[in-house]
Amino acid sequence: MPDVIFNGPEGRLEGRYQHSKAPGAPIALMLHPHPQHGGTMNNKVIYNLYHAFARQGFSVLRFNFRGVGRSQGVYDRGEGELSDAASALDWLQSINENASACWIAGFSFGAWIGMQLLMRRPEIAGFVSVAPPANQYDFSFLAPCPSSGLVIQGSRDEIVPEAAVSKLVDKLSQQGGITIDYRVIPGANHFFTEQMEEMTGHVEDYLAKAEDGAVAAAR
Repeated sequence: MPDVIFNGPEGRLEGRYQHSKAPGAPIALMLHPHPQHGGTMNNKVIYNLYHAFARQGFSVLRFNFRGVGRSQGVYDRGEGELSDAASALDWLQSINENASACWIAGFSFGAWIGMQLLMRRPEIAGFVSVAPPANQYDFSFLAPCPSSGLVIQGSRDEIVPEAAVSKLVDKLSQQGGITIDYRVIPGANHFFTEQMEEMTGHVEDYLAKAEDGAVAAAR
């Protein structure tokens, strides 16, 4: 799991990268929660998502947004962080030119950034959004949502109410041509403290099934 440093819009960005040994392996980018609330690439949810994707054969990158860890710059209300994510995806693609597919995954604030990047990068074939903060940010830009994906939410999330996420999923599910797989984990809080294995199990289950769908179609 080598440390990597790559160029971002405001200077260097710090990441961790795991390269798949499989030729033409799909790639995936992980986006961490809010920088001003302790979010880093070492957040337990992001760490576990990273390894879940790696176990499914992806080449995976997680990184620190600007101003976090050794990443240069300062917090920019999401606008700069979206640019950071785009730069991270550029770097990931540059060393995986023959990748069979491109995925994105984010947790909380990172899920919001990830869905914005999804709208801007048509090569992204699928997504995983964990506890997307539908009560805090406007997701109306997903009109339409360009890709199918997985949304995971805890039933006892004290920061992002399940009802807000359910409403977002219902809205997205009314769009044609995509399928949103919505999985609510009973008893889980925002950080899936007692249900981390269950959360990652859902991700791996979804990715394994996607091998017959989005990933296979991109090969």
